[in-house]
Amino acid sequence: MEFFLNSPMKLILLAVWLSIVLDPCKFSDICKSCHQHAKCRSINESKNVGCFCNQGYSGDGLKDCRDDNECAKVTNICGDNANCSNTDGAYYCTCNAGYKSTKSQHFQTNDGTYCTDTDECEVDGICGHHSKCHNTIGSFYCSCQRDYTASSETIRFQAWSGVECKEDPKKDCHQDSKCISKTVNITVKNIINLPDPQQQMEEIRNQTSGDLAPVAVISYIEAMAISTLQFVNKSQKESSVNKTIRNLVESVNNLVEKEEKVAWDRMSEDVKDYCITKLLHTAEQGALALSKAYRKAEIEVNTRDVELKLYKFEPQQQQKRSISASIGGDSISLRLKHSKEESKNGSVSVIFLRYDSVGPLLKPTSDPGVADYSRYAAAGEITVNSPVIAAAISPPSVFPLDRVNFTLTHSEPIDLEKDETKCAFWDYSPANMKGHWSLEGCERAFVNKTHTTCSCNHLTHFAILMSSGRANLAAHYNVLTRITQLGMVISIICLFMCIFTFWFFSEIQSTRTTIHKNLCCSLFMAEFIFLVGINMYTHKLFCSVVAGLLHYFFLAAFAWMCIEGIHLYLIVVGVIYNKGFLHRNFYIFGYGSPAVVVAISATLGYKYYGTSTACWLSTEKNFIWSFIGPACLIILVNLLAFAVIIYKVYRHTAVKKPEISHYENIRSCARGALALLFILGATWTLGVVHILNETTLTAYLFTFANAFQGMFIFIFLCVLSRKVQEEYYRLFKNVPCCFECLR
Repeated sequence: MEFFLNSPMKLILLAVWLSIVLDPCKFSDICKSCHQHAKCRSINESKNVGCFCNQGYSGDGLKDCRDDNECAKVTNICGDNANCSNTDGAYYCTCNAGYKSTKSQHFQTNDGTYCTDTDECEVDGICGHHSKCHNTIGSFYCSCQRDYTASSETIRFQAWSGVECKEDPKKDCHQDSKCISKTVNITVKNIINLPDPQQQMEEIRNQTSGDLAPVAVISYIEAMAISTLQFVNKSQKESSVNKTIRNLVESVNNLVEKEEKVAWDRMSEDVKDYCITKLLHTAEQGALALSKAYRKAEIEVNTRDVELKLYKFEPQQQQKRSISASIGGDSISLRLKHSKEESKNGSVSVIFLRYDSVGPLLKPTSDPGVADYSRYAAAGEITVNSPVIAAAISPPSVFPLDRVNFTLTHSEPIDLEKDETKCAFWDYSPANMKGHWSLEGCERAFVNKTHTTCSCNHLTHFAILMSSGRANLAAHYNVLTRITQLGMVISIICLFMCIFTFWFFSEIQSTRTTIHKNLCCSLFMAEFIFLVGINMYTHKLFCSVVAGLLHYFFLAAFAWMCIEGIHLYLIVVGVIYNKGFLHRNFYIFGYGSPAVVVAISATLGYKYYGTSTACWLSTEKNFIWSFIGPACLIILVNLLAFAVIIYKVYRHTAVKKPEISHYENIRSCARGALALLFILGATWTLGVVHILNETTLTAYLFTFANAFQGMFIFIFLCVLSRKVQEEYYRLFKNVPCCFECLR
């Protein structure tokens, strides 16, 4: 110690060393007095120290360190759709119900975490049986599937609310005019009793938000039409009108959206045309009536399948002599007529409506109003290949129209060399709401693969009609239909005569005639069902049953044709068999194997039995091959069997020279079997060719072969058979009037 005292410089160095090594706060009275939520730190990086509250606290650091309530101090600190929870010295965020965090459940927004919507509909069966789940932002709701109704008699309901979906007793109400009238009256009364148009449209929107039965579509269209009549009589504020217009557009969207095509297709054609025409008229007139509440406006409403643009202006203040709009990727322009007279004073309303999914509901018919298309329409070859766009002006005297020019996008790209497009409009009478497509006053200005531009001299609902390269075939549709009907009737009569022949004459009874008898029975049933039920596609269940029966009986005919080939093969190779045992197995194969094929097909693809145009197998997912596949396999088996038969017959004839009568009989049977193979095989081979490449030639060949195959079978198996001729000779030889004809 004395060493340091004798040297002042060394003493200074000792003091500096101690100040560095030792923590000043450790011995500081200030640091000892810091609050429990404070820390002692140097001030501005100097040697002086002080007490400072920890993060999340505020105060002097000595006696007071209060918790900071970040949730109250910082507005929306957790972002949208989240709640803030304050803790001692901190906070955390949690997502609101219906939302989920992108990271941890408890989070702070400074780490990039935020809340996204939870799709509750991902949970299977969340809404219960026969129901549908609809996800919304932050929530969800349930509705019943089509043809089912909620036990609470509401369209929307919450899961686990105890509401069940039960079968709708009115699902087939659209087939009964009294039921339709009663339901419409009840619906209209419920809507009209609401105090104002806004509430009426809002109720219609809510009630049409789920899957609808056909009678519900009809009822709410009528209710909407009556409700819009009150728009003119009841004045509304602009804010209220805005909501009413949106509810109107959303209601129309609910009624024509793609999912509702199922309900529309179940209506009869007359009812469907009436309802869709009235809906289009109501949407247009309702929007025009509501526009009168504005002095000047530019309104746009977008929904999934329907869009609206509304303009209210004074033409005198418009420098341009036209008004244009781009709506849903399409464009339309209204050109003002040039006139020496000044336009009348006043404001004018112009609305544009675009319907994305109405086209399939307005298929061209055989109405004479569309002369160019009437012969094709029944075959469905003329389609509406664009959205439907509408334009309307009120009052028209203030804005006299010269031309309407519009460009519409094709629903499907066209082949410019094979396909033809026409500019058409829906021509209807407001008095009876009957309409048809017409070409009058419209002309095509330009066309490419994806768009067509048109020019018309009037306003209404416009669309592009397309006739495909198969239109030439469609022109023959009525002729083909008549050939089918005539041929089927003749074939049914001939098949009945075949069955009578093989059943009645005991002298010709054999295994071969048993096979022919069952083959004719199968074809008789198939052609009778075809004639009666092929066009019953408006009744889905009945149509599916018809398609299933046709599938079964046509396959049964092929199965018995296969049995004939097998039977001939057994004769030629000289197999000894028990006749009763063989017949029993023939029946099992002839009627059992088609039943197995149809059962498997129905289990795997029951919804493909019956289409929207015919009660036959659908070509979707290649389901038609459940018939074509087995038929082709049977044809192949028979061809192989006949190849072996022909080889053995000629080999034995050349080498062993057997009895002529025995092999002449085999040749006769083989010729008959080959004729059957040709009749059935060629018919359905032409059918496959026609499916793969539709032409007028293949259509006529397939129709003729299919319709008259019963007649051909009667000619080959009965008329040209010497044994059958002899039996009929014996039957009629004692009848004086017939004997002379049979000599």
